[in-house]
Amino acid sequence: MASLKEVRIRIASVISTQQITKAMKMVSAAKLRRAQDAIVRLRPYASKLTEIMQNVSQSSEVSAGNPFTAVRPANKILIVAIASNRGLCGAFNSNIIRIVNRMVREQYPQQNAAGNVKVFCIGKKVSDYFAKNKKLYLDNRNDVYNHLDFEHASEIASFLMEEFKKETFDKVVIVYNRFKNAAVQYVTEETLLPLQPPTEEGPFGKGKVTKADYIFEPNIEEIVTELIPKTIRTQLYKALLDSNASEHGARMTAMNKATENAGDMLKELRLSYNKARQAVITREILEIVGGAEALKG
Repeated sequence: MASLKEVRIRIASVISTQQITKAMKMVSAAKLRRAQDAIVRLRPYASKLTEIMQNVSQSSEVSAGNPFTAVRPANKILIVAIASNRGLCGAFNSNIIRIVNRMVREQYPQQNAAGNVKVFCIGKKVSDYFAKNKKLYLDNRNDVYNHLDFEHASEIASFLMEEFKKETFDKVVIVYNRFKNAAVQYVTEETLLPLQPPTEEGPFGKGKVTKADYIFEPNIEEIVTELIPKTIRTQLYKALLDSNASEHGARMTAMNKATENAGDMLKELRLSYNKARQAVITREILEIVGGAEALKG
């Protein structure tokens, strides 16, 4: 059994850790509210814009010449892995790494064998992991979370669109955590480029696509040329906001669980401390009684 001093040191250490995890939980809860408001406001706009653009690009002959709707054989793949710069958020980062590795291994084995699969990292945790694999790693933009706005997201999207336009890559896929609530996040794979045709479920898995005829003003050529890049930038920005909200939700949940675990550990340590203390008192009483009996004898 550990000595009283050792148990007291462990109790003090656990109390200190519990205070830290509780503070981190409160900070993440405050940040989560702002991040959740941002993604909830953007989702309807992004979903409707993508739905409209999918319908227009599907039905318009003008979009056939647009470089961002060109469907080529998927020989060269770029995977954009979106995670976070910090840890202590449960399986948030490791889930992204696991899904990307599975995609490389199962979905694109031939392209990977030919060295035609690259990973573009957003978030220090994934970039640290994939930077060790020079064959897969392309580059990173870990600084985007310092200024998470549409302008900085557009810079990344413009780089991706330019690489696709130059045919450096035939397909660009983004992998990120889609936010549902503080306790639930879904790892999501979406094709960013080329722009996808409409599906039965609709963009981002929301509802069903409603096919419609649109009246274009001033003309369809200008609208398609202007809106397709904007749609792609908005889609990437939505993924970044989703990932940001998911990170704070995952960290809040992880720190809440850590605080509860620290409380359970404190109960066990205090019980051990009381047992050890009682054993010391009992031993001292026995020594006193034994000494008194020896003096009588």
